[in-house]
Amino acid sequence: MSMCVCVFLQALYPSPEEGWQIYSSAQDADGKCICTVVAPAQNMCNRDPRSRQLRQLMEKVQNISQSMEVLDLRTYRDLQYVRNTESLMKVVDGKLKVASENPRSLNPKGFQELKDKVTQLLPLLPVLEQYKADAKMILRLREEVRNLSLVLMAIQEEMGAYDYEELRQRVLLLETRLHSCMQKLGCGKLTGVSNPITVRASGSRFGSWMTDTMIPSSDNRVWSMDGYFKGRRVLEYRTMNDFTKGQNFVQHLLPHPWAGTGHVVYNGSLYYNKYQSNIIIKYHFRSRSVLVQRSLSGAGYNNTFPYSWGGSSDIDLMADENGLWAVYTTIPNAGNIVISRMEPQSLEVLQTWDTGFPKRSAGESFMICGTLYVTNSHLAGAKIYFAYYTNTSSYEYTDIPFHNQYSHISMMDYNPRERVLYTWNNGHQVLYNVTLFQVIKTSGD
Repeated sequence: MSMCVCVFLQALYPSPEEGWQIYSSAQDADGKCICTVVAPAQNMCNRDPRSRQLRQLMEKVQNISQSMEVLDLRTYRDLQYVRNTESLMKVVDGKLKVASENPRSLNPKGFQELKDKVTQLLPLLPVLEQYKADAKMILRLREEVRNLSLVLMAIQEEMGAYDYEELRQRVLLLETRLHSCMQKLGCGKLTGVSNPITVRASGSRFGSWMTDTMIPSSDNRVWSMDGYFKGRRVLEYRTMNDFTKGQNFVQHLLPHPWAGTGHVVYNGSLYYNKYQSNIIIKYHFRSRSVLVQRSLSGAGYNNTFPYSWGGSSDIDLMADENGLWAVYTTIPNAGNIVISRMEPQSLEVLQTWDTGFPKRSAGESFMICGTLYVTNSHLAGAKIYFAYYTNTSSYEYTDIPFHNQYSHISMMDYNPRERVLYTWNNGHQVLYNVTLFQVIKTSGD
């Protein structure tokens, strides 16, 4: 029996050191090798020890800057106090000189006046103590800056003589290579879901959040839509980091309210279901205008055919590697989930599949590589229970567990650009990494 070896894949995909895993431990019924390629997690550069050092240095510099600002304000305030007491100190100094030269000249009245003046100077003592403490802090800061300089010099020597722009271009090239490799890897079958990664806790129990799902896209914005009906307010954050911190956002006020949480951003536009209708609206963020709207013929709405959690989730819009999709159901389909692939510009339905799975029994669903995956509940203990393959018009029951950490999922969508699941879980915005199994049959025996 020959051993399966996927040597040819090494030329196609980066090395294991870059996070890619290639397995070749199985054969199919015909004796041909089955190779599995697992893509790495995104943002590999964040795992670079030099990047961690640089982030730590930036945090230290920020802390030092804040300390210097505090010192500056405190020094300015105390200096003003010293200046205000300068004349008083001169008076006291003069009277002390006179008293020391001629003790008899200090009568009871003069002694009391001198005592009063000294009492007025007593608040200056803590100010002087603070100056002593500040002087020690300045010495510590000076030493810290010296250490930072040494570390920066060491990193610069390790990284070579690249300026910032050259480094930025290298990072962009690496990211492009990663995306290119992932596209060469192509589509695969979902085999696993990671532990949840809580990005933020914000908003009400129900809502949705997302990034652009178009491939390729350099758009790093994040959008958040709180609530499941009659909402019109969309918050747009500049980056994921801004979203995490709840800063640097602008507001879009939609011309028509939304229903459900099944919204998707695709190529700079928001696709959503208009409240109390089966109309799909395409809203362009940059122009702040509706580009097109179209009725999804026969689709139920207004809690006629929602997911098990309700929430006007009759129509669920999503995107994957193959484009834009609508997941819904109709009366002629007896409440079973219907999948329609849509033309993004006109919202015309291109093709439709009846999955045979009752929508009210589904917790949530999402598309990956033309396959619809359905969860059996929105509550704790949920798992990915059903898969429908549009390329073969076939289905199977699955058993893929995932941890429903906050026990109430009201939105779950796949982002093909990042290959992660976005979820809104009981007021928490949560990510899951996914593992896709790709079978590549070799031409050998």
